[in-house]
Amino acid sequence: MYPTEYIQFLAHFHGDRDYFECHELLEDYWKKTDSRNKDSIWVGLILLSVSAYHHRRSNFSGAERTLRKAIKIFELQADSLTNLGLNKIDLYQFINRQVYALQNGESYRSFSLPIRDPNLLELAKKTCEQKGFIWENESDLTNNSLVHRHKLRDRTSIIKERNQSLKTRKGSE
Repeated sequence: MYPTEYIQFLAHFHGDRDYFECHELLEDYWKKTDSRNKDSIWVGLILLSVSAYHHRRSNFSGAERTLRKAIKIFELQADSLTNLGLNKIDLYQFINRQVYALQNGESYRSFSLPIRDPNLLELAKKTCEQKGFIWENESDLTNNSLVHRHKLRDRTSIIKERNQSLKTRKGSE
């Protein structure tokens, strides 16, 4: 019923709090299924995880800007939130509190998505456990490879993809 990538996203989001991996998982899925749709629910969830990643690094303006983009998508895709087993009202309430926290420079705190479907919750918890994570574990703020992951990764494939995209665009002009 739910895509495997989404279940894995939830396991990382609530387990090891690897928001970068959350982004990667859903971005790959989005590119395979709905890549032309910038208002896809997958993009909204990607942006939510990116916002948490920025907040944890104390990049308040980046976190708020990204979260506001996610909010716009969630408003457009309210039914998709429900279809993905989330409680949209609880999510909206949390996001509004989160915007306030970011505007006031409040420190990052781990949070959970309001999963309303008990079957989804069970599946996500099981996947989390299989990965060796603890469900709703607090984020390890001392783990630099988690907190600053984007700075530590190999970007060769990303640069190659961007250069190819640039060549394609220039060729069509």
